This record gives sequence, structure tokens and C-alpha cells, in this order.
Amino acid sequence: MNSLARELNSTLSGSIVDDLLSDFGRRFYFPKGIVAQSAEAKEKATRFNATVGMATSKGKPMFLNSVRDQISELSESDVFPYAPTSGVLDLRKKWREEMDEKNPSLAGKTTSVPLVTTGLTHGMSVLGDMFLDKGDTIVVPDMFWGNYRLIFEERNQADIVTFPFFTDMGGMNISEFEKVLTDAPGNKVAFVLNFPNNPTGYTPTVKDGEKIIDLLLKLAKGGKKILAILDDAYFGLFYEEESLKESLFGMLADLHENILAVKVDGVTKENFAWGFRIGFLTFASKNLSLEALGALTTKTSGAIRASISNSNKMAQSLVLKSFTSATYQSEKDAGFKILKERYLKVRELVKSFDSNSPLSALPFNSGYFMTFLYKGDSEKLRVYLLNKYGIGTISIQGKYLRIAYSSVELENLEELYTLIDKASKEIL
Repeated sequence: MNSLARELNSTLSGSIVDDLLSDFGRRFYFPKGIVAQSAEAKEKATRFNATVGMATSKGKPMFLNSVRDQISELSESDVFPYAPTSGVLDLRKKWREEMDEKNPSLAGKTTSVPLVTTGLTHGMSVLGDMFLDKGDTIVVPDMFWGNYRLIFEERNQADIVTFPFFTDMGGMNISEFEKVLTDAPGNKVAFVLNFPNNPTGYTPTVKDGEKIIDLLLKLAKGGKKILAILDDAYFGLFYEEESLKESLFGMLADLHENILAVKVDGVTKENFAWGFRIGFLTFASKNLSLEALGALTTKTSGAIRASISNSNKMAQSLVLKSFTSATYQSEKDAGFKILKERYLKVRELVKSFDSNSPLSALPFNSGYFMTFLYKGDSEKLRVYLLNKYGIGTISIQGKYLRIAYSSVELENLEELYTLIDKASKEIL
């Protein structure tokens, strides 16, 4: 094992991170190679800096005017150079400030400075590498984003264990969640909770959120070592008053020494910037020292360095610049209003389905989606809708049909849902 990895492991010794790291995570470090030496030279090389593999002219990065002319609002240094592996520091700090504003329970608590990833998928992949060994258990609801299987099960060879997401009454099935966590072999378990959920568009109530915290605290006090991954991809898109409107990360950040909480979020959906591929990873645990958080950040930076080297500098600069715009919040509010109007219309349409409809809506109250349970074959329905009516939907597990109403104009929703209901009866 590299001496730098051993040094970081020594800093983490005795902490929850030490208990949870995978073999990969233990072996990883941030090398004192080109990147580190270049950073040092940037500060001290006052005559010539011949470290970075980047072409410069008159102290600025070289560029093509055919590209530069299209980006008039940013300086050359905001666009063309490499970004630091961990991300642009000002953006990382600003995102942490934003987290406090959006999550009152987090304010004043100690966390790592968010690391920039190339989208949330990359963030999840890095976490899988850092914390999951072959045969480890990771718990998710039975309604989960399909890419989890590719990342955790195929890439990391961990065992995905699911629990029924909903009770018969329509709320989150917290007792089943507790059961699978309790029954996980050994004293180490990981889970992912994604609110608003993809594919169902569901967020639990404030009361259910408190129940989740209580059960995790009970398990942690009982000796369970828990990696709590909060997938907040659709954070902020909460349409009902009773829904939990902040991330569980804030409540888990200092709940117990046996819980390592990780917030995975980004500008993808929150700031309507899907193609920018800018995500963030933030760590927290009770009594985890700044030195330990620093060591974990360094290890994770090494994993980022080994996968994508660094994320897009121009996208990071654009996001950072957008925070200073006088219209930033009003623009976000306008986007939220459009999506909430679509949600309210869909809720109205689904309630209008007659009692003979073979489609029943799973609980939904937030995000981009809603999902039907279909009495027939949902894949057959998906293909039928596509071929006969020119309507694209997503089939899941052969019995669910996911509708992304976020991508359909308000005035077209009634026609969409009328045709889906019609088609579901025609082929049953």
C-alpha cells in the first residue's frame, strides 16, 4: 500500500470512515504528482511555470477564437484551463452556503467542503468504489433508479437489497426499511434514499422523516455502522405542504458516530442545467474531526483523479457566476411554478380516471415523475403507446409505467393522460 494511503488511513483510524471504507477506499490517496506539483508551482514559480500540460500564450491559456467568440461573459481563465480535481474552490464553498440556506437543520454543523463530480452518476460511482466491497449490502426501496443496479451491483459487486417502498395506506414503509437494515449481515450496511424519488415522484412527510431519523439512531446506538447516502437529485421540487422539504442529510450530519452521511446533489435538476454535469459530494458524521474529513476528502479526490481527472471548468464557472445574478432566485422560482402547475394538473387527471381503469397511480407529490401500477404487462403497454399513439413512456419491472410529466407542456397533459388510460384498456 502506498505510504500516502497509509498516512490517510492513520488519520481516519478509529472513526466511522475507517469502519466503512472498502478495500479500494483504503488503498486510495491523492498523489503528489503532476497535479500537486503544479499547484505548488502556481504559488511559487515566479519566473517560469513549466508544469501543466496546457498551452499558454502571454500568460493566458491558448484558445480558438471560433470557440471564444461564443462565450463573451466569461474570462479565458474561467473557460479554458483545467479545473482542480476537487472542483473550483469558490463554487464548492458557495454550494455549501446554499445547502445551509435550503436545509435549516444543517446550519452551523460541520461537514466536508463539497467535492465537485461530473454529475450525480459519477458521484454515486465514486461512493460505490470508496465504500462497497464485493458482497457488501446496500439497501434501496423497490422503486429505485435503475442506474443503481449498474453502479453498485455490476460495477462494485455489492448486493442490492430492496424493501417495499409504500405501505397499503400509501406512505413510506419505514418498518420494512428498518427490517432490511437490521437483517443486513455483519455490522456494516449502506443505503440510498432518493427524495423526491425517481421513478415515483414521492417524498415522505415531515413525520415520516422524523421516524427515519429515529430508527437510524436506534440502529447506530445498537452498534450498526451505517453509510447513509442521500440522493438529492430532485431536491427542492416539493409541491405539498406536508412533505419533508429539506434533506435528511442535515439531521444525519451529527446524529451519531456510527453514521456517515453523504449528500449527493448538483445543479442538474435544481438549477435546470442537465448538460453541465456538475454534481457534489458532501460528507458529515458526529464528532468526525476536521482532519478526518480532510483525509476522506483527499482519498475521494484521488478516486475522482483516477476516473475523470477533473470536471468541466467552464460549466463550474457558469454556475458560480449565476449565483451573483439579481434574477437567480426569481428564475428558479419561475421554473418551480411551471413544474408545480403540471403536477397539480396530473394529480387532477389521475383522480378523474374511472374505477374500471387498469391503471392505479402510486403515491406522488414531488419531483419530475409519477408512476402507474398496471394490471397488465407494462412493457406491452409502453410499446403499444409508442407505436400506435406516438407516446413515449418508461416500463419498469413489467408492471409499472413511469410518466415524466416534467417534459410535457401543461396544455398537453390532458390529452396525454386520456390516451394512456385509453391504451391501457385497449390491450388488457
